[in-house]
This record gives sequence, C-alpha cells and structure tokens, in this order.
Amino acid sequence: MPAADFAPWQRRVYDQATAALDSGRLGHGLLFCGPQQLGKRAVAERLAQRLLCQQRGATGEPCGTCRSCHLLAAGTHPDFQVISFVLNKEGTRLRTEIVIEQIRRLSEQMALTPQYGGAQIAIIEPADAINHAACNALLKTLEEPVPGRYLWLVSAHPARLPATIRSRCQRLEFRLPPQAEAMAWLNAQGHSAAAVREALDAARGHPGLAHEWLQGDGLKLRREVAADLAKLGRGEASAGEVAQRWVGDEDAALRLRHAADLAVAEVAGLTDPVRARSLAAWFDQANRTRDLLRTTVRADLAVIELLLAWRGVEAGRMHGGSRK
Repeated sequence: MPAADFAPWQRRVYDQATAALDSGRLGHGLLFCGPQQLGKRAVAERLAQRLLCQQRGATGEPCGTCRSCHLLAAGTHPDFQVISFVLNKEGTRLRTEIVIEQIRRLSEQMALTPQYGGAQIAIIEPADAINHAACNALLKTLEEPVPGRYLWLVSAHPARLPATIRSRCQRLEFRLPPQAEAMAWLNAQGHSAAAVREALDAARGHPGLAHEWLQGDGLKLRREVAADLAKLGRGEASAGEVAQRWVGDEDAALRLRHAADLAVAEVAGLTDPVRARSLAAWFDQANRTRDLLRTTVRADLAVIELLLAWRGVEAGRMHGGSRK
C-alpha cells in the first residue's frame, strides 16, 4: 500500500518508523502491535519496501519501478519473507501455531548474504501464535542480530509473547484513533454518515472493524446474534439449534465476537453489580470459546455450552427481577 493511502493512525506509526530508519535508530527486531485490522501488516510491508528499494526518491520513499520493488509487488523478492500458518503434515488444514521448523528455516535464511546486497527482512504474523519451542529458537536469532537483517513481529496480542521476546524488540504501537478521525476516514471510504455512526458504535470505536462490517454483512450478522440471544433468554429457541447455525459457516468467530461485544455493551449501562459480574464472566467465556474454534475441539459443543450459560445468565436476571 502506498504511504499516501495510509489511514491517519497508520501514517503516524509509519512516520515514527521511517524517522528511526533515516536516523539509524531502527532496531533489528520490531514489534508491530495493537488491535486487529488497523493496518499493521500494511505498514510493515511498506517499511520493508522502503528498506529494499534500490532507487529511493529524495523523500526516502520507494520508487516502485526498480527490480526490487517489482519483485516485492510480485511476492517473489528473495530477501523478503512472511512467516505465518502452514499446512499440517497431512496437508489437510492450516496449523494453528507457528512451529519450530519454520523458525529454524528462517534463522538459516537470515544467516545468508542478501541476494540483492542490501537488507534481508522477515515478517512473522501473527507472532503470538509462535509456540513455546519456536519462541526459544526465535529468541536466539533476536539475541544475535546481524547487520542488515530485520525480524519484525506483528501481533494483536503482544502480551501472549514471552517477555524475553518483547524486551528485544522496538515497539511500534497502533492505537484506536479519536472518534472524529475515525468517522472522517469512514466517510471518506464512501459510507453514509448514519451507517458510520451505527458501525463505529458497534465496533467500539474501531474503524477497521466498522469498515469491514460496512463492506460486508457484519452489522446484519450482529443484529441476528442479538435476536438469537434474546430468543434464548426467553426460551423461544434451543441452544443446540442456535449453535448449529452459528458454527455452520465461516462466520462463527465473528458471531462470537458480536455476542461478547453485546454482553459487554450491556454491562456498561448496568447498576446491578450481580448482573454486571454475570455478564462479564459470560463475556470472558465467549472469548475463550472463540479461541477454541482454532483448535480441534468440536465447535458446536463448545458453542452449545456457551449458549446454555447465556440462558443461565438470563434466568438469573429474570429471577432477580421477579423478587423486586
């Protein structure tokens, strides 16, 4: 993505990184962190292009026309690689972790001389998916930096990384922008003002999520989840039937995100501490269930358990209300 197309919050981080690069203060290890869908990977890739370009302009921006820039655009630059999930040994599905074999291969490649004589860059995303053994291997690479080699970690959950990894990386943090800035950016993407307000409120100020939901069916899905939870609470739907529908397509994780967000949104307006605690506990359970979807646990059973817990939360509310 050209830097001119960056959202304001991306531009701020990019300018911070390029200032460090131009002054010789850019570290060997970088940690691009912050909420999902704020454009961390796009900023990392643009910074990589700036480092690898062979004919940078007067402002330091990549030319876009040299061989290095063309290879990057084609995804075939020999001095740039992205480490992420790969297929399991059977070739049937993507792994849910980044494993030690991947990090060992990365370390071997980073020890080689760059083919174009400049820098060599590797991006690991999501870095928080690196398993324990792979983290130990990665730590060795971070502890023994080689000039011109850059190892960049991209993570929405940096706290899941070992402190030994985090402490060896310069941190580039993406933050949710002010509401006015987020709304202006969303309006500039062509969304109506009314839709922007609804989506941004639903996304709790997150412009990347709001934009995704406005482009697709995210808000419609959110309304359906709210309706399902209401029906469950009134005993008008079964947990099993709703669970089968929730996990029946590729939107299962998004449904659980909406469900958790709806619970926490209700907590914000409560004065009853008992219900607030119940909803907060259910919010945590919903997020844990969403994490389970990435494992071999049967998704429908995990979601049934969650929805049965929701019925318990709603039963507690109704019981509490009947005593008043």
